[in-house]
Amino acid sequence: MTKPMKHLHLLIIFLVLASFITRFFLAQFKPELLQIKAVKIIPHIIDSALLLTGLTLVFQGNWLEGEFSWIITKVVLLFAYVGLGVMAMRSTGMKRWGAFIAALTTFAVIVFIAITKYSLI
Repeated sequence: MTKPMKHLHLLIIFLVLASFITRFFLAQFKPELLQIKAVKIIPHIIDSALLLTGLTLVFQGNWLEGEFSWIITKVVLLFAYVGLGVMAMRSTGMKRWGAFIAALTTFAVIVFIAITKYSLI
């Protein structure tokens, strides 16, 4: 795997997290700002870049040749993170905050799995 691609992926991971947290607090305290076109589009660009760099790393690192259940675990948890994120953005009150905390926890587990290559399945 190439270090520049890994560093780019790590940068994008940070941007994904920062984007989610920012949009969550905008939804909670200044929802009108979520209607700005750039605020609607930029997260999708960042998320797409994350998936593209992640797939590039998987194929560059030949990770599919060995034990790769940790990658499958990350993908499953990624779907959970997205679902919880949507719930956090669309809900209100304690349900919103619960989904937000659950999404952040899921994100942290994904990072843990990426570092340790530990599989939950």
